[in-house]
Amino acid sequence: MDEKLLKHGRFSWNELMTTDVEGARDFYTKLFGWQYETFNMNDMPYHVIRSGEEETGGIMSMPPQAEGHPPMWGIYVTVDDVDASVKLTEELGGKVHLPPTDIPEVGRFAILQDPQGAFISIITYEQK
Repeated sequence: MDEKLLKHGRFSWNELMTTDVEGARDFYTKLFGWQYETFNMNDMPYHVIRSGEEETGGIMSMPPQAEGHPPMWGIYVTVDDVDASVKLTEELGGKVHLPPTDIPEVGRFAILQDPQGAFISIITYEQK
């Protein structure tokens, strides 16, 4: 991953959760020319989006905890410490919708909601 994206406060990843992964892949391939590399993540296929040589995001099926929500794009912002950022979110009046969770070989993330109601994901990447 580009070192610039590992800086605290930088947008670093985009992720689509959808009910039709193959349809989404086909659509975005035709629209943007994206290519994909598929990995098995927690017994679920995860499709890393490549724009040229650059990994820019991922596409996955809606997880059970998102059932009933429409397909959506989410963004990740890099933070130095997910747990400290979650604590600060609560102190600032935000909510935690998914507590700090480890993604093996990737890092630690959480899903937050700001006081105005907007959702955002935060992540601290494993240093390899």
